[in-house]
Amino acid sequence: MGKVIAFVFARGGSKGLPGKNIKLLKGIPLLAYSIRIAKNLNLIDSVYVSTDCSDIEKVAVENGAKVIKRPRELASDTASEWDAWQHAVTYLMGQGCMTQDDLFLSLPATAPLRKEEDVRACIDEFRRAEVDIVITIRDAERSPYFNMMKYNDDGNLDLVITPDKVLSRRQETPKVFDVTTVAYVTTPSYIFNCHSVLEGIVGGVKVPNERSIDIDTLYDFKIAEALVEDVDPLGCLSGG
Repeated sequence: MGKVIAFVFARGGSKGLPGKNIKLLKGIPLLAYSIRIAKNLNLIDSVYVSTDCSDIEKVAVENGAKVIKRPRELASDTASEWDAWQHAVTYLMGQGCMTQDDLFLSLPATAPLRKEEDVRACIDEFRRAEVDIVITIRDAERSPYFNMMKYNDDGNLDLVITPDKVLSRRQETPKVFDVTTVAYVTTPSYIFNCHSVLEGIVGGVKVPNERSIDIDTLYDFKIAEALVEDVDPLGCLSGG
C-alpha cells in the first residue's frame, strides 16, 4: 500500500457557527488542530486543505498545509462533501501527487480534540481489516430501542425501533454507537466508485466521547472550550 495523504475539507460558509473552521480554540484555529495532528504523524506523507475561502487558505499555509482550491459550487450549503472528496483526489492524481495505491485520510476541522493515537488507530485498522472505509464511533448517549422517539401516523410517540420484548433497562438493548467526525480512512477507488461514506463495507474505531466532539454550533464550541485543556490534543495546552 502506498502513501497516506491527509485532507482537511473546510469551506468558508457556515450557518451554525459562522467562521467556525478558523475560530480560535485556546488561541489556535480549529483548522490548525487537524493540520498539526497530521504533520506530527510521521506515517502521513502530506497534508492538504480543500477550501473556497481565502482566510482559511491563509491559516492552512501558515500551519504548513498545501491548499486545493475548491470550486464554489462544491462549497455551497447544498453541496455534498463526497463531491469535494472526489474533486480533491482527482486534482491530486492529475498533478501526479496521488495514486490508486495511496490512502485517503480525512481529518475534519470540526473535531479538534482528537489525538494522534486515534488517527493512527484508524490507519492501522484500515490496513488490518478487509473493509472499504474506516470511520470513528463513540458510545451513544441514547438508544433507538429505549429512549429515542418518533411520531407515528396518529401523531403519537413511538420508539424509533420497537424491540421484540419490553425492555425495562437500557443495558438490555443492543449496543449502539454515534458516528463521529474524528477521522475517515479509505482509498481513491472507493471514493470514485461509491456515493457515500456508508455504502460499502465499513470498519470502525471507537474514540472516547471527550475526544470525539463535532463542532457545529456555539454550544458545541463551548463544550470544546471546557474540555480542550484536559484533553490537550496537541500536547501543548495543559497548564497554559
